[in-house]
Amino acid sequence: MHLSFVQAVIMGIVQGASEFLPISSSAHLRLVPAVLGFQDPGAGFTAVIQIGTVAAVLLYFWQDLVAAFKGWCGSLGDAERRNTVEARTGWAVFVGTLPVVIVGVLLRHQIKSDSLRSLYVVAGSMIGMGLVMGASEWFGAERRELSEVRASDGLLPGVLQCLALIPGMSRSGSTITGAFFMGFDRAAATRLSFLMSVPSVLGAGVYELWDARRELSQVGVGATLVSTILSLLVGLWAIKFLITWITRHGVGLFVVYRLALGGLLFLLLAQGVLRPMSGERGDTAPVERTQR
Repeated sequence: MHLSFVQAVIMGIVQGASEFLPISSSAHLRLVPAVLGFQDPGAGFTAVIQIGTVAAVLLYFWQDLVAAFKGWCGSLGDAERRNTVEARTGWAVFVGTLPVVIVGVLLRHQIKSDSLRSLYVVAGSMIGMGLVMGASEWFGAERRELSEVRASDGLLPGVLQCLALIPGMSRSGSTITGAFFMGFDRAAATRLSFLMSVPSVLGAGVYELWDARRELSQVGVGATLVSTILSLLVGLWAIKFLITWITRHGVGLFVVYRLALGGLLFLLLAQGVLRPMSGERGDTAPVERTQR
């Protein structure tokens, strides 16, 4: 399908905000076409505009990322450097990236199945991850700072990050949740989540872009460029907002949002206002029409 300018603007804003806020970008990119009545522009388009949000993280955390990468590289051949904060952070990100790479490769066909694109799955995922997020903050110790990170601290956030392969689960929500369960405070959990996002989101974006590159010609170069630039600009705002908000207030707002949206989706599906596959495969009409 060919995206209009307005549709491209909407998709860029949605991607930029929802990639980092723990509300699931995959869910919102799936919902917007379904609700507004146009077809999903496809995985290739999504992969390209994700690069805009990756660029936002690179710009915002450039110094932290370079330090972690240098520390990680330096520790490979120097045991003494493995105990620096930078090296331990780099190893935590590395360990946290491995599970989603392995699961993503092994289950790549199942992940793209129509069954996971159902709005029932999105609704259930929104509610399920919302409850887990709330539990992680409620029961998490919140006593550790990022300077206390260990390589093993990346494992649980990394395993939970695999859930983000299901629309509605949220990559940022799963990694923040894992960091909470590992005892990190709000600031440290949020920062670690952003650092972990770079390899996973960039890798997935490049893979999807190559795999679905032919779809881009149908969407339009101009529309794709507009969405990508907006995802970068809105992504920068979302990073700053999320760090400030969670540090001060926690994840309660996002838990309530996820529960409310998931519940609303179930209601709309039950009432026939939305169909499970609305917005997919040319099914662009959001309202169920009765046959006469």
